[in-house]
Amino acid sequence: MKEIIKKWFDPGEYSNTVSFSLLFLRVVTGVFMLTHGYSKLLMLTAGGPYQFADPLGMGVATSLILAVFAEVLCSILLIFGLATRFSAIPLLFTMLVAALIVHADDGFGRKELPLLYASVFFVIALAGPGRFSLDNLINKKLKV
Repeated sequence: MKEIIKKWFDPGEYSNTVSFSLLFLRVVTGVFMLTHGYSKLLMLTAGGPYQFADPLGMGVATSLILAVFAEVLCSILLIFGLATRFSAIPLLFTMLVAALIVHADDGFGRKELPLLYASVFFVIALAGPGRFSLDNLINKKLKV
């Protein structure tokens, strides 16, 4: 179990330059994504009925809750570099749903931003957070 946890909190073995680049990418993208999630959080806290897409047929409220989870909570985790690889996955999925399902009939201009975000979250999920992250501190504590 400890090995699985260490894998999820693995910051990667990178130079300071690459680690700083990952920090910059995480923070900027996380903050930008928070601006999208904040309006959804306000919509959620205002109560229903909700004006939100239901792209996967799970219900409008469930879709909104999942979007808020990804765009608010996972963005905050991403900014701090906590459970970074795990946090990037819901964000990646949310952006792919937005681009490929919600905006499927729209032109490329409407798909471009979610696809760009998805690309960044894919890289972060693969690369990890780098040295400048809470994941790195946790990983150091778990080393035998």
